[in-house]
Amino acid sequence: MNVILADDQAMIRESLKIVLECEPDIHVCATAQDGAQALSLIGQMPVDVAVLDIRMPRIDGVLCTREIKKRFPHVKVIILTTFDDDDFVYSALRYGASGYLLKGLPSQDLVKAIRTVHHGGAMINPDVAHKVVDMFSRVPESTGIEVEPEKEASLSETERAIIREVGKGKSNKEISGTLYLSEGTIRNYLSQILAKLDLRDRTQLAIWAVQSAMFRL
Repeated sequence: MNVILADDQAMIRESLKIVLECEPDIHVCATAQDGAQALSLIGQMPVDVAVLDIRMPRIDGVLCTREIKKRFPHVKVIILTTFDDDDFVYSALRYGASGYLLKGLPSQDLVKAIRTVHHGGAMINPDVAHKVVDMFSRVPESTGIEVEPEKEASLSETERAIIREVGKGKSNKEISGTLYLSEGTIRNYLSQILAKLDLRDRTQLAIWAVQSAMFRL
């Protein structure tokens, strides 16, 4: 898969590139020093995943995410941040980021995240997952993801249980262990749930879960 890296610090860009280029299925097709350059590069070449620093000059990671998902909706976005960037969390995920990871995480965690989002999953670092849940739960419902009542009513009890676990930031493997269902079954259920609720991806589902009564049932 083709990956683009955007960070205003050249040393970080190059370090990440070296790590990722060691993986046989990952090709770093470009690096960028800010969001504006990343957008320009994505428009010139095939890109599957964009890994963005959240704090960059000209266009930061949040606004870059918004523009990527608007112009190139097929491109998956992973945000790299420090632990004190809470104010950016909600916006980045609302705009369509599929991953939110802390800088300095083990390199294999980033590799796993890239593969996960490339295959349609979502990845939120466990250290910030509880912040995400808390923040989403305090955002007024009117500003969040909307699901028509009849679509929500069509959900089965198993689907509701899975949604609650997604809202807690759990992976398919963790949900599988909690509900005693295979990971393949969880994946199938999630596809059905997204289709039923007319949601774009797992990130939207997680946002809706923690903003609605569904999360508390």
